[in-house]
Amino acid sequence: MSSWKKDGFTISTDKQYLDTDVIHHFLCVDSYWAKGITMDKVQKSIEKSSICFGMYEGNPAIGEARQIGFVRAVTDFVRFAWIMDVFVLPEYRGRGLSKWMIETMVEQSELKDVRKMMLCTYDAHGLYEQYGFQTLDDPEIFMQRKI
Repeated sequence: MSSWKKDGFTISTDKQYLDTDVIHHFLCVDSYWAKGITMDKVQKSIEKSSICFGMYEGNPAIGEARQIGFVRAVTDFVRFAWIMDVFVLPEYRGRGLSKWMIETMVEQSELKDVRKMMLCTYDAHGLYEQYGFQTLDDPEIFMQRKI
């Protein structure tokens, strides 16, 4: 597990520090992609994810922190990573924290050498483009199954 610190904030990949109440509330109430998701499903998604990044005001390692952001990935750590559930709480936006979280994930973490990362989003394309994300070259080769 890794952690990074900057200006009173911490990013950690230690799942024990994640505040599932904060994550569930944001996803269930504030997100457009997981609105209405149950706590059980949020907990299972965290448990089964390959790596999670929690962002905190303060330092969770010493017990003095509030979770303010999150991103998770399902990956083999070599060829592919699917990035999901990216958020920074609204009251912390506009401070460059989203940039720091994405930069940390793609350039400094265990994911830095993964050949291809993908995510789906209706917004924040400019943020992700700064870190090499782009629209699909060949969208017709991708398939999906919805349940």
